[in-house]
Amino acid sequence: MPGQDATALAAAIRDGELSAREAVEASIARIERLDPGLNAVIGTRFEAALEDVERGLPPGPLTGVPTLVKPLAADVAGLPSAGGSRLFADVVAQQDSELVRRYRAAGMVVLGTTNTPELGKNGTSTEPLLHGPTRNPWDTSRSTGGSSGGSAAAVSAGLVPVAHGNDGGGSIRIPAAMCGLLGLKPSRGRVPGAPYDSSLAGPVSVHHVLSTSVRDSALLLDLTSTTPPGALFAAPSEPAGFLARMQAGPGRLRIGVATTVPDGPDTDPECAAAVRRAADLLDDLGHEVVETELRYRLGEVLTCSGRVMGAGLVALVDDRLQELGRELREDDIEPFTRAMYERYSTLSAADLVRALQGFERIAREMGTTYADLDVVLTPTLARPTPELGVADPRRPDTMYEHGRLISAYTSICNVTGAPAVSVPFGTDERGMPIGVQVIADLGGEGLLLALAAQLEQAAPWPTHAPFADPAQMSR
Repeated sequence: MPGQDATALAAAIRDGELSAREAVEASIARIERLDPGLNAVIGTRFEAALEDVERGLPPGPLTGVPTLVKPLAADVAGLPSAGGSRLFADVVAQQDSELVRRYRAAGMVVLGTTNTPELGKNGTSTEPLLHGPTRNPWDTSRSTGGSSGGSAAAVSAGLVPVAHGNDGGGSIRIPAAMCGLLGLKPSRGRVPGAPYDSSLAGPVSVHHVLSTSVRDSALLLDLTSTTPPGALFAAPSEPAGFLARMQAGPGRLRIGVATTVPDGPDTDPECAAAVRRAADLLDDLGHEVVETELRYRLGEVLTCSGRVMGAGLVALVDDRLQELGRELREDDIEPFTRAMYERYSTLSAADLVRALQGFERIAREMGTTYADLDVVLTPTLARPTPELGVADPRRPDTMYEHGRLISAYTSICNVTGAPAVSVPFGTDERGMPIGVQVIADLGGEGLLLALAAQLEQAAPWPTHAPFADPAQMSR
């Protein structure tokens, strides 16, 4: 099974090359053998998953394919839904969220849940105090990124072929870049978050998956992106479907290339060099590649998104405390989360409105990019994959510092709502994966997937981290 994407595994099951039970048992065995060295999987339902198979799975495009779910704004019935936080550690989901129901309707088998930093507030690494750090399969001394780091490590290690994630500032794309995966952040309103009332976080955070192949990402977007009745946001439709749009190819595009962020951090030369190599390849493939400047100020992006997400954090914590009938305790939340909570507890309604108005100004300014460009190519990250412990949730100063570094190129898309994809493109001098990011205008996921598939064919990437057993995971 390792080396097969979800599409190939489903085809093998349909063709009788192996049974759904065999596929699920192989994934369970791999989790039991490899995950002790990774700490990617924090909740399991192995017996229940095998019972699901025995009862009969729905006939669907991915029948029998095992998967994992990030337990942050997504629930698996019967499993803890703590979001990496001690304050929520005893919360057990009573029902599947809408997205998980859609996975099951496609025939997928949910094996468990993955590790995430506390309430998704660390994009640099997945190191919650509740569950401990998740380790990168490419080098277990290094970060997986966050906040979908557990899901990224699981897919990169071949524990499952595809896993759920969500992205509020880069939380699909950052771990995808660090773990050598394809990570698409869809347009705002594309994938449902029900039954969660995301409120002000809704304009920022979106759901999708981390995958080894472009076609898996396209197929799962087709299977999960129908807008439910009453949805607050709806993305522009893709009439042909995303998989068909991917297969049709991108056509000849005008591609802008940028390796600096106005008022942002310096980009590491290796990260910038990967973008230049990708640009040269795209030029060879017949696209028009031109230099461009990113039309946003990072400081404004982070200020506005920080206020919107901070307000959501305060409401989440306060609602939980009201449910428990008590005040916040010292060990309820991590020091960085507490610092955010205290900072935004005094946020005025007027400041929150100004932040949302800032979203609109930033989106309009960034939107002018697409008057003369089809897509923009950037680094996914301004820095290579850091070691574990660099962003320490017990030290808020390190979190703020590295949060700015890690999301310099990604947070803009959460503010504007535009889609973006991180594509694996080579490795750095230490052998760690590097990702390049491609951004499109709102509703442009089909175009991004088509271009990513073209890159995948021209410059294939490894299907999983290059190790064979736990003894080889550290170097």
